Amino acid sequence: MEQRTYNQYCATARTLDLVGERWTLLLIRELLTGPKRFGDLQASLRGLGTGLLAARLKHLEREGLAHRITLPPPARTSAYALTEAGEELGPAILELARWGLRWAMGERRQSETFHPGWAVLGLRACFDTGAADGLHAVYEFRVDDEPFHARIDDGAIEALHGPAQHPDATITIGREAFLRLTGQSLTIAEAIETGAASASGDEEALRRLKGLFRLPPPRARTADRPPS
Repeated sequence: MEQRTYNQYCATARTLDLVGERWTLLLIRELLTGPKRFGDLQASLRGLGTGLLAARLKHLEREGLAHRITLPPPARTSAYALTEAGEELGPAILELARWGLRWAMGERRQSETFHPGWAVLGLRACFDTGAADGLHAVYEFRVDDEPFHARIDDGAIEALHGPAQHPDATITIGREAFLRLTGQSLTIAEAIETGAASASGDEEALRRLKGLFRLPPPRARTADRPPS
């Protein structure tokens, strides 16, 4: 398949030549949280057919944005990981996520799928660095049966799939309540107070948690009207 191009000698156009095709940025989103096997990517990107997934991965490899690796024991299976160039797309994708939280989310449509693991990148997008000054703590989140965790180190965050080895605090919440958090109809403090979520661990870590992740207030995309 011939790669489409804007044929413009412009950094923005050249970048879109590489990542502007449908599904490409979502594949990079998945790989920003760590290497993934082909089957992992299929499970997270429902609606992306096997053939198109293989084609998009080949494109990323050919353009130097991703490469194949072998996962360490006990997995020892082939997976895909981002190259340095692919990793450097992370800030741009986080900014897209922040923009989307403010201007594009709204209510969930019935046709839309939801995967709790997508919150791993969301934690980075909503992280308030100022609220984490002086904090060194590991938080484990369990949404239904899917665990992920965030390591906070004095204003910096590392968010990853899977359980934490030694979490300072653990938050357990169901999928529906978690969706309400994403839609901003529920706060983490309200979820804990009402029993929609449970929390255990270090009291100071739990106290600081309430201010660490801030969703931007949603805005309506309406054209400004000229003054009458």
